[in-house]
Formats: sequence, structure tokens, C-alpha cells
Amino acid sequence: MTDPAMVMIALIVVGLPVLTIFYGFHRFFKFREKKLDADALLAAEKAAQYAASNAELEARVRVLEKIVTDGGLETAAQIEALRTPRLGNGDKVQ
Repeated sequence: MTDPAMVMIALIVVGLPVLTIFYGFHRFFKFREKKLDADALLAAEKAAQYAASNAELEARVRVLEKIVTDGGLETAAQIEALRTPRLGNGDKVQ
């Protein structure tokens, strides 16, 4: 065989498997990158939900602290003001 034919055979025997392996790694790492992006998005969404929940709980704790530290008369008046008006026998809601 001549030298150019041997070079072509060597390129096919060595180059083709190497290209196949590189292509496989490229696809694998692209898949991993997409998976990591999806996981990061999910983690950010959960963090936002926890932050919202935490804000609600902090607001409730502030209200409870105000109730506990208040003298009592103001709190009772505020609670009564928040109650829905009770309907009597002939009363109508407007």
C-alpha cells in the first residue's frame, strides 16, 4: 500500500471513533447543562415561595406581639371593630 492510503486508513480507524466519543461527550454535557438550568430555576421558585411565606409569618408575629404588649382596652376595641356586624331579626345588610 502507498503512504496516502495508509494515512487515510489511519484517519478512519483512529479519527472516526475519536469524533464519535467527542460527540457523545458533547451531548452528555449539553444534557447536564440543561438539567442544571432546570434545577436552578426550580430552586429559585422554591426560594421565592419560602420568602413569601416567611413575610406572611413575620406579619402575623408582629400582630401577635402588638396584641401581647398592648394594654388591653385598645386591642379589645380593635377586635370588636373587625368583627362582622351581626344581623338582628329585622336588620338587612346594605
